[in-house]
Amino acid sequence: MTTQAGSLPKAASATAVRPERSLGARLAERVGGGLVRVFLIVVGLFWLVPTVGLLLASLRTPADMSASGWWRVFSEPSQLTFESYRRLLENGDITNSLLNTVLITVPATLLVVAIGSLAGYAFAWMEFPGRDWWFLGVVGLLVVPVQVALIPIAELFGRIDLFGTVLGVVLFHTGFGLPFAVFLLRNFFAEIPRELLEAARLDGAGELRLFARVVLPLGGPAIASLGIFQFLWVWNDMLVALVFTKSGTQPITVALQTQVRQFGNNIDVLAPGAFISMVIPLAVFFAFQRQFVSGVMAGAVK
Repeated sequence: MTTQAGSLPKAASATAVRPERSLGARLAERVGGGLVRVFLIVVGLFWLVPTVGLLLASLRTPADMSASGWWRVFSEPSQLTFESYRRLLENGDITNSLLNTVLITVPATLLVVAIGSLAGYAFAWMEFPGRDWWFLGVVGLLVVPVQVALIPIAELFGRIDLFGTVLGVVLFHTGFGLPFAVFLLRNFFAEIPRELLEAARLDGAGELRLFARVVLPLGGPAIASLGIFQFLWVWNDMLVALVFTKSGTQPITVALQTQVRQFGNNIDVLAPGAFISMVIPLAVFFAFQRQFVSGVMAGAVK
C-alpha cells in the first residue's frame, strides 16, 4: 500500500509535466521537416536562376542572344563560347574598373573592421570620460543617410584634392561604415565574461595584448560577419562611386553603366562583366559562410 500510494504522486507529476499538444503542433512536427527542406531547396534553386541565366547569357554570342533566350543552350549546347570573355579582357575600361573596385573594396573593408574592432572594445571595456555620450553619438550617426552627405563631402574633397580619387571613395565608405561597425562590435564584445578579462589582467596583460589575445579570438564570428557585410556593400555600391570617381577611377558598377548603349547592343561586354561583378561577392560570401552564420547565431543567442 505504501508503494502504491507513493507512486500516485509521481504518476500525477509526470502527467502534469507532459501537457497534451494541439493537433496543429503535432501535424507541424510530422510534416514540417520534409516540407521545410523541399521548400528551402526550391527557394535556393529559384534564387540561383538569375545567376545561372546571366552565366549562360555571357557564354553566348550577341547574335544568339538576339535570336532567343539563354535557356536555348540546353537544346543547343554548341552555342556556348568564351568569345565574350576574351573581348571583355581586351576592354581596357572594364579591366581597369575591376582593379579599381578591388582597390576600393579591400581597404574600405579592412579599415572598417580594424577601426571598428578597436573602438568597439574601447566602448565595451575601457573607462574614459563621456564614454556613454560618445557611444550615443555613434549610434545617432546610423540614421544619417548617405545622400545628405554627398554634396558637402564632395566639396570638401574638392578643396583637398581628393575628389575623383580612389582614396576619396575609400575614406567615404570607411566613414559611413564605422558607425554600424562600432555599434555591432561593441554590443558583441560587451557579452564577453568580465571574469575572463580580469584573469588576463591579473596575469599582466595590457589592453592591446588583451585585445589581441582574448577579445579578437572570441569576437571572430562577429568580425567576419561585419567584414562580409562591408565587402558586399562597398563592392556593389554605385551611388557613391558615380559621384566621387572620374573616368580613370571608376569601379566596375559605374563602368558597366557607362557601357550601356542604345538598345543594349553591347551585351557581349555587359553580360560577362556583370557576371564577374556578381560572382566575386558570391564567392567571398560562400567562402566565409561558416563564420557569418556563427556570428549571426552568436548574436541571436546573446
